[in-house]
Amino acid sequence: MDDHNDPEVGPVAIARMSHAAFADRMKRPAIVLIPLASQEVQGPHAPMGDFMLTERLAELSAKAGDGLCAPTLPFGYADFFRAMAGGIQLRADTFCRVLEDVLSSFLDHAHERLLIFNGHTTNAALIDQVCRKIRRERGVLIPSLNVWQIIPESLWTELYGADAKSVRGHGGEPMTSVYMHLFPQLVRAELMREPTPRGTVFGLPIGGVSGSRFEDLPLQIPLDCDEVDANGMLGGLASLASAEKGRAISNHIVGHTARLMRHLVVLDPRNAVTPSLAAVGEGAKNA
Repeated sequence: MDDHNDPEVGPVAIARMSHAAFADRMKRPAIVLIPLASQEVQGPHAPMGDFMLTERLAELSAKAGDGLCAPTLPFGYADFFRAMAGGIQLRADTFCRVLEDVLSSFLDHAHERLLIFNGHTTNAALIDQVCRKIRRERGVLIPSLNVWQIIPESLWTELYGADAKSVRGHGGEPMTSVYMHLFPQLVRAELMREPTPRGTVFGLPIGGVSGSRFEDLPLQIPLDCDEVDANGMLGGLASLASAEKGRAISNHIVGHTARLMRHLVVLDPRNAVTPSLAAVGEGAKNA
C-alpha cells in the first residue's frame, strides 16, 4: 500500500520526497492533506497509535485524489485520556501553536490548497480556532475533514444491520475493523472486551467523559476516561469488527476524500465563498 511500491503512481508522501521532487510536483495544482491523529488508549485489544490508521488512509487518499500528504502529527488534544499511561496528549495551546506552524510552513511558500485530514475528533474545536485565525490574518480558507465522521448511515446499516448504532464508540467501531484491515497483526482479538457498567458522579449516572444528565438534560462534568471505563472503552462493540468491514470503511473514506480533493483543487481558497444571487440583489437594493 505504500506509494513507493506502486510503479503507476508518483510519490505522494512529502516525507519521502526530496525538496526538488516536491518543488517539481507543485508546479501543477495539488491538494496537500494535513493528517492529524493521536496516541491514546483504544481498549485492551488495539494499538494506542491510531495515528497509523490516519497516516495510511491519508496516503491512500492522496494517491486516489492526485494530491500529496504531509507527515502525520501523531499527537492530539484529549485531556481526558491523560489518566491512561502510554498515551501522549498535547495541551490545547500547544496543539494550536503546532498546527498553526504546520499550516504556515506551506502558506509561507504560497501552497494554499490545504485540506486537514483529522483522525482525532477531539481536535475539531481547536482546528476550527486555528483555521479561523489563519483566515483572518492571511485570507486563506482551510477546510477540515473529520475522518471517522464521514461514514454515512447507509454504510453503517449495510455493515452492521440492527447493531449499527450500538457498535460505534471509542474502543469499538469503526477503528477496530480498520485496524483489522490495515494492521491485522497488531490486533489482539482474544482481549476484546465490552464496555463495563458505568458508575455515578454527584449521584447521577455517568454518561461519558463530558458528564451526565440531570432531569434528562445535559450536565457538563469533566471526567477522565478511566472513570467511565477502566479499559478506556468509552462505547461501542469491538466484538462485531472484522477485516472485511474495515476494508469497506477504508474504501469509503479514501474514495470520499479523493473526490473532495479533486473538487477543491480547481478552486481558490482566497475566494471560496460565493454569495447567493438573492443576497447580492438585496445588497444592491440597499446600497
